[in-house]
Amino acid sequence: MHAGAGAATPEALMRSRYTAYALGDSGYVQRTWHPLTRPRSLDLRDGTRYLGLRVHEAQEEFVTFTAQLRLPDGERYALRERSRFEQVGGAWLYVDGETPEA
Repeated sequence: MHAGAGAATPEALMRSRYTAYALGDSGYVQRTWHPLTRPRSLDLRDGTRYLGLRVHEAQEEFVTFTAQLRLPDGERYALRERSRFEQVGGAWLYVDGETPEA
């Protein structure tokens, strides 16, 4: 997928974006972000380590997941998000995400 083939589902896109974050591939992350919500720039070389991904639910255009991270200062962090995706021109794109209530 990172070489150009589109993801078949929102979950597949979310997994490939996680991998891109882990590899520091900001170009891929930017290309798969909806143009209306995409930031102007993205720097992924901050020393964060991506330790694991767990998908809790993938339903229609939403994917809820937890990503385990190690921040540059060594602190472990769990990012939980309910991401929303949209198909544009036949390709799935990340739109935005929200933190679900516990």
